[in-house]
Amino acid sequence: MAYLSQVIFILILGITAYLIFTRIKRISSNIRLGRSADRSDNIGQRIKNVLLVAFGQKKMFKRPVPAILHLFVYLGFLIVNIEILEIVIDGFSGRHRIFAPYFGTLYPYFIGFFEFFAVTVLISCLIFLIRRNILKVNRFSGIEMRKWPRLDANIILVVEILLMIALLTMNASDVALQQKAHAGYPQTGAFFFSGVLVSSLSNLTTGTLIFIERFTWWFHIIGIFAFAVYVFSDSKHLHIFMAFPNTFYGKLRPQGYWNNMPSVTKEVKLMLNISDPVQTDENNPSDTPERFGAKDVTDLSWKNLMDAYTCTECGRCTSNCPANITGKKLSPRKIMMDTRDRLEELGENIRKNGVAASDNKSLLGDYISEEEIMACTTCSACVEACPVLIDPLDIIVQLRRYKIMEEAQAPSSWNSMFSNIENNFAPWKFSPSDRYNWVEKLNN
Repeated sequence: MAYLSQVIFILILGITAYLIFTRIKRISSNIRLGRSADRSDNIGQRIKNVLLVAFGQKKMFKRPVPAILHLFVYLGFLIVNIEILEIVIDGFSGRHRIFAPYFGTLYPYFIGFFEFFAVTVLISCLIFLIRRNILKVNRFSGIEMRKWPRLDANIILVVEILLMIALLTMNASDVALQQKAHAGYPQTGAFFFSGVLVSSLSNLTTGTLIFIERFTWWFHIIGIFAFAVYVFSDSKHLHIFMAFPNTFYGKLRPQGYWNNMPSVTKEVKLMLNISDPVQTDENNPSDTPERFGAKDVTDLSWKNLMDAYTCTECGRCTSNCPANITGKKLSPRKIMMDTRDRLEELGENIRKNGVAASDNKSLLGDYISEEEIMACTTCSACVEACPVLIDPLDIIVQLRRYKIMEEAQAPSSWNSMFSNIENNFAPWKFSPSDRYNWVEKLNN
């Protein structure tokens, strides 16, 4: 029977690893559909960003209450899963609490440390559920947050609560079996948090306790495996893993810096008889782009596509967007979610029908409307607010460039500004020769 349990465990672990590997391969393939972009500069600063922003949760603490709760969940995810190492080894070897003899009297303290974070994760997830479904925090609403996105967030929170309950129950039933001196359950001593539950279990029969302990053991480990597969499948919680590479490859230049298109800059410099070398646009390094701006996800850079997969759907970008606050249709969160959905759809079509196959859809038009991108004030509030260095503005600007430069569709007020810049070298309708007339008033 013990060997059968080991075989089943190894099969489940193998299937889990295969499913995760397949999904990682698919996500990587989709991201590579984007254009090249050079993000290899200043490695030291990039490592610092990973440590401060991804590991240190630096930008989360602009909102302290959810930041502290998220920190507990984050630390719980990292620390509680250390215990998974022992469970995995136990599953392979067919033994029980294999580390207990090596740590001796320190073992209960280690388990108590893990249980502390299990309890904080449980409490934090309960509070998050209340915030989302009872208090209905405004930034969790929006047209893009209906149906699956709302359900996805709740599923993860409920699963995390169940996994923590299973862990605590498993430890409590284990201690109860130790008190009955049942073979196969080495004496470790009581655990601090789960020890509260032992008294309610001690009156149960040995067979019932074994069933509870084994059931919660399998529930916990299979739940962890299923959670991992689910996260890599179709969940916003992919950011648990994507946040680290995304912060490493985040933009280091000031937020007000704009990437110029080298082909356009070259023409302007030729007109002005400037022979300085053209600075390459990191999102479109070719001097002869297939199109100006972006119409579909394949016109965006691989970093834009990585941003889309990293989006946490937390809504901080949208809640800080002045266009959205004033009732405009634009939601930076929706921009990222639409980009991810379109990328998934296009990637699936390419896998089934080949690279040359067209589904007659595009990101601009079928997913993101002209009204949305034209509402953007390019203030970078969304970029500043994002806790994992996502840049929705870059996508918006590239879509807007396509609309204006390829389709020649710009608001009339913008066309007037473009005309003034072309003729008067300024957005205003004044002759360049009259530009300094205001100085004369200072002399009077």
